[in-house]
Amino acid sequence: MKSIHIQSFINYLEFEKRYSKHTIISYTNDLQNYTDFLAHYYPDLAIEAVGYQILRSWVVELAEADLNNKSINRKIATVRSLYKFLQLKGIITNNPTKLLKSPKIEKRLPDTIEQKSLFQLLSELQFDEDFSGIRDKLLIEMFYGTGMRLSELIELNHADISINNQQVKVLGKGNKERFIPLHQSLILLIKNYLDVKNNLFSCNPSQSFFVTDTGKQLYPMFVYRKVYHYLTLVTPKEKRSPHVLRHSFATHLLDAGADLNAIKEMLGHSSLAATQVYTHNSLEKLKAVFKKAHPKA
Repeated sequence: MKSIHIQSFINYLEFEKRYSKHTIISYTNDLQNYTDFLAHYYPDLAIEAVGYQILRSWVVELAEADLNNKSINRKIATVRSLYKFLQLKGIITNNPTKLLKSPKIEKRLPDTIEQKSLFQLLSELQFDEDFSGIRDKLLIEMFYGTGMRLSELIELNHADISINNQQVKVLGKGNKERFIPLHQSLILLIKNYLDVKNNLFSCNPSQSFFVTDTGKQLYPMFVYRKVYHYLTLVTPKEKRSPHVLRHSFATHLLDAGADLNAIKEMLGHSSLAATQVYTHNSLEKLKAVFKKAHPKA
């Protein structure tokens, strides 16, 4: 991307908003797609001179490329953020994305893993007793026990884990800190992991908490592969990712009667609306129980 304004925007997201590396890559890729479109059809047009009709043509091209509506909406949101930034900086006076409409997305319930399957994985499956096995089990338990995001888990440092207070400090979206309680069995796993890790690697408070077998910070594909492998052992479901464990965390808490606002805080959602999607999962489960048990159903 040649535009100095786009580079300034990326720098703003990275250094001022402190977005994760994964998010920065997503923004960069979306903006590359947008600037490729402009370079092809409007090679002499500056980013700040783009109007609504050109943006609309870009969205149409995305749709004709058979992208799903969710992907299109993400790209639109990225470009909206860019022009809001340019308006904030006084580079443009009118935001051309103001009238741009996003395609409707069919609401889908979050994918989850059944409680009995996760219980089988975490209570009955024998993980290896070496560092790799101990770390892998804690990895799965941490996702399911806290509901944190993949990027949040990777960025954890030793100083973020408080065994005495039985909580973990998480740096979420928008550089917002939150504290998530750690249950007792998770505390025991953490202690065991630290004992083994300290014997293998030198540790300091600012060092990454989770590391590879060679002591380096975890990276997304490493974690994806681990989670996918272990979930494959207990469920035939197609989606077997860290985010599915996050969804399972929230859904199972709600099924057990946890307060929705408390779940919102632990997940790091900015609004309750984002958390309410899990109530639909619980409602569907209630309907299934009703249809199976009620004599008139």
